[in-house]
Amino acid sequence: MVEIKENNFSDIIKKTITEATRSIAEEPELEVLFGDETPSLSGKKIRLREPGNFLNKEDLTILRGQADLLALKIKNHDQLIHKKYLPSSPQAQKLYNAIEEARIEAVGAIDMPGCASNLNARNIASYRNSTLNNITQKDEAPIAEAISLIIREKLTGFAPPNNTSKFVDLWRPHINDKALNELDKLKDSIFDQDAFASKIPELLNALDIATTLGEGDPSSSKDETGESDVEGSEHENTELSDEFDPDETEMLDEEITDDLIDLDDLEGVEDEDEDSSAPDNRGEIEETKQNTRQPPYKVYTTEYDEIISAEEIADIDELDRLRNYLDKQISNLQGVVARLANKLQRKLMAQQNRSWDFDLEEGILDTARLVRVVTDPMHPLSFKMERDTDFRDTVVTLLIDNSGSMRGRPIMVAATCADILTRTLERCGVKAEVLGFTTKAWKGGQSRELWTNSGKQMRPGRLNDLRHIIYKSADAPWRRSKRNLGLMMKEGILKENIDGEALEWAYERMQKRQEQRKIMMVISDGAPVDDSSLSVNSGNYLELHLKKVINKIETDKDIELIAIGIGHDVTRYYKRAVTIIDVEELGGAMTEKLAELFDEKENK
Repeated sequence: MVEIKENNFSDIIKKTITEATRSIAEEPELEVLFGDETPSLSGKKIRLREPGNFLNKEDLTILRGQADLLALKIKNHDQLIHKKYLPSSPQAQKLYNAIEEARIEAVGAIDMPGCASNLNARNIASYRNSTLNNITQKDEAPIAEAISLIIREKLTGFAPPNNTSKFVDLWRPHINDKALNELDKLKDSIFDQDAFASKIPELLNALDIATTLGEGDPSSSKDETGESDVEGSEHENTELSDEFDPDETEMLDEEITDDLIDLDDLEGVEDEDEDSSAPDNRGEIEETKQNTRQPPYKVYTTEYDEIISAEEIADIDELDRLRNYLDKQISNLQGVVARLANKLQRKLMAQQNRSWDFDLEEGILDTARLVRVVTDPMHPLSFKMERDTDFRDTVVTLLIDNSGSMRGRPIMVAATCADILTRTLERCGVKAEVLGFTTKAWKGGQSRELWTNSGKQMRPGRLNDLRHIIYKSADAPWRRSKRNLGLMMKEGILKENIDGEALEWAYERMQKRQEQRKIMMVISDGAPVDDSSLSVNSGNYLELHLKKVINKIETDKDIELIAIGIGHDVTRYYKRAVTIIDVEELGGAMTEKLAELFDEKENK
């Protein structure tokens, strides 16, 4: 219980929210904790942000909305039922989770009207800094984001926030025309989770996005070849970032959603079970599965792929404008850069074995040998020079996922990470390059068009036009490349992501470098997504290829690989990984992980 102190506003708020949360969840013994930790739900324990003594009315309503949503999940969500209909492909899982959370909100708003305004305030706050309305072309608008907002509106009655309404209107006619009946069926079943979940595949089918479902999903419409007909579909992207994680959401809301969606580690349950039962032969089992379930990874055509520099995508004026926008987003982190650089450099300097060359004709005056000059005035002055240390002969490649699911706050965090890391490493005398990967188009672009015109051969392999972007080469100084990092803020550039081939590209670039130490850092939201390729191959086609590529790189003793998950756990792919939840944690996390690499090198 929270002890109330007289006239202590914070304690009163915590006491009130705790009692209300227990009442909504119908769990008298529910533990509600407050602190600086990320808001989360674990069993019968809820963690919320510390309200403080200066909470205004709006922030209080948002905090209550966060508590209400977590309590409603305890009361109205059955995890076994949820897993029963869970699709296997990551992008379909995100949409499935988003729809379920909309149902939870709807049930709460109907059962307890007092919760409705809190939940709506929370939703509006999550889109406070959204730039979705800047999207004016349907081809650039992610359909899954629109689906999420429209379903929430249909189930809860909450209209999309004002700064997303124009974006939603781009897709509203298509969604209403294709799936209005299915949306009505969902609304009629909101109080029956089992019936509700069973109707979600019908909705995806109606919207021509059933091809995102995994092979094991009961509603999969794939034939024996694994191919689904998506020709004529108007949708552009079926992936969805976290349901409450739209363009540039407030981190406080984003963190709660991540915990709601990932609470039971839905995407990694099977992997964890495998791990515990056969830890020593998991790699062999996985390799056997790959060999028996699908043919080797292949590419239909590379004719339309491109490796392009940032300057070729946008002109200088636009890059300057985008860079200025990025600077505004990270203005409060300027002090972090200097502290991070100094801390990291001190760590690296402490590890080096300092060595000097003596008796030189120029350099630093060797005061220890001045006595010779005193005793023999004809003896020349002696100078010394410190030798370069091994850690300076290092190159770091930063590979950033530029997919649609990174849109908004995640890509801003990624761009911030690239900016901070590049400047830090440069100050430490370590070379760094920044690369990005996405596709040129939704739905496969020219590659799919060629495949269609050529007779639609079965299992064509990867079926989209790759776009690999060079934001900064390893030999270019940060000051000359800093404007390029703003390109990640450009609307429409973030499309789909084929991680495996991107890692191969970065790996090949790194192999050509002459530095003694080579480190590759991958920033991603977890899973490869390309609807065009997945619609004509198995549902885990890209994921298995990614794991194969990662294994290849991780077994290369000359290159060290580390992954950074933006709001998502990527440890199921990478042996060495860390997840960043809050941008404020970025500096410390990057310093720690990079220093760990050098610590290991020193201790070998």
